[in-house]
Amino acid sequence: MKVLITGGAGFLGSRLARELLQRGQLGGRTITQLLLTDLAPQRDPGLSQDPRVRTHTGDLLASIATLMAEPRDAVFHLSSAVSAECESNFELGLHANLDTTRKLLEACRAQTLAGGAVPLVFFSSSVAVFGNDPAIPLPAVVKDHTLPTPQSSYGVHKFVCEQLVADYTRKGFIDGRAARLMTVSVRPGSPNGAASGFLSGMLREPLAGQPSNCPVALDTMVALSSPANTVAGIVAVAEASRDAFGGRTAINLPALTVSAGEMLDALRELAGEEVRALISHDPDSAIGRIVAGWPARFENRRAAGLGLRADQDFATVLRQYVQDNPAAITHPAARARLGLKSS
Repeated sequence: MKVLITGGAGFLGSRLARELLQRGQLGGRTITQLLLTDLAPQRDPGLSQDPRVRTHTGDLLASIATLMAEPRDAVFHLSSAVSAECESNFELGLHANLDTTRKLLEACRAQTLAGGAVPLVFFSSSVAVFGNDPAIPLPAVVKDHTLPTPQSSYGVHKFVCEQLVADYTRKGFIDGRAARLMTVSVRPGSPNGAASGFLSGMLREPLAGQPSNCPVALDTMVALSSPANTVAGIVAVAEASRDAFGGRTAINLPALTVSAGEMLDALRELAGEEVRALISHDPDSAIGRIVAGWPARFENRRAAGLGLRADQDFATVLRQYVQDNPAAITHPAARARLGLKSS
């Protein structure tokens, strides 16, 4: 089985790749090749050294013909320009999100029409497809049948691509599944251009002894998912039968609802007041406006039908980050409190 992951050098793409390689199979079929493509080079030596892995670096839109020269049994399309990037650079969003997804789907259709296997296509969508439209107010709880009314370019791109995946599936060109991911926290590494980036940064940076800022009110509610739970959801959606997936409409992955203040309380409880004190509270109206427009509470019956559940609480999510990234915890007080050896 030959699998392609776009955004394969990114945080989620790399984590998904490691999960698939560890499993060795997808849907009961042995993975013989995993092609990882990204605008940035692959930084995970463990992936680069695996004989099943191939890597490619470059603009995805310009590279699709090369990437799809060999038939692909499965495609995980995770690559996209993120929310704040799309707001500040309209052309970039169209190029990276709409144009690229359409061309990738066309390459998959060509494979099918040429007599090849109908490829499984997982599309990584976002809860940014939901928004508070004056004509259709956002409900207090988003359900599986809630109408998406995106209020950002990024959200519009994701919703349009969901519909393309659904239509290519209806026509039999692909076996498509779109899943709306929650904000993933805590992300390791450097900040990205997402408006939600502070939901990782205000935890990650203090644990590394660096100051950070919470740009929204502490009572702002958000919907989150840990990295492990997010990847588990992606794999479950990809492996679900068409009947179990339930139609062609995108599925909302499970969400943990928590306030920014509760996140910081969990940080204090885990790492101590000295670490919590590194966080300032300088409001950013632009970020606050974007985040306030996102839904925070979900009823995930379709996801539950696939056996998926939200993370237990944010303290558990934060402990997962520490366990996965002990070298990133460099604040002396945090390391002492967490029982980590001196680095």
